Amino acid sequence: LCFLIYLRTFVYPFLTRGRPFPLQLLFFGTLFCIYNGFLQGYYLIYCAEYPNDWCTDIRFTSGLLLFLLGMGINIHSDLLLRQLRKPGEVTYKIPQGGLFTYVSGANYFGEIMEWFGFAIATWSLPAFAFAFFTLCCIGPRAYHHHRYYLKTFMDYPKSRKALIPFVF
Repeated sequence: LCFLIYLRTFVYPFLTRGRPFPLQLLFFGTLFCIYNGFLQGYYLIYCAEYPNDWCTDIRFTSGLLLFLLGMGINIHSDLLLRQLRKPGEVTYKIPQGGLFTYVSGANYFGEIMEWFGFAIATWSLPAFAFAFFTLCCIGPRAYHHHRYYLKTFMDYPKSRKALIPFVF
């Protein structure tokens, strides 16, 4: 969890190209991450009680696998998005490769998978609440990006879905 927060907060912004990032969004994003990190950490340290064999429980192993798969999809998708633009370029281009073959929001799909995997692995209400919050916040963003791509690019693949491969 700390690694992901570190990656999103300190590494990712320096790797992005294009338009400047609004300082207000950075501030509110930082506040949200601090609050969410505190809530998740507090629950796991002080409230959660796991049996000694929790690491072999199907909930933990399936959640961990879902988390790792989502993280891989998210990192790979972000890499593909960063490679779309040359330094100083701000024009939109059609993402290609990876899960972008099937969905417009492959990076969003990966992030949602990550947090639902974390929620399943920890089997905690705060983690499920955050996973649901993530779905509700970035799911519509994927849908709106998908509509934008369809409207803007005449050659945009019509078979692509917005967020969930082959479904939505």
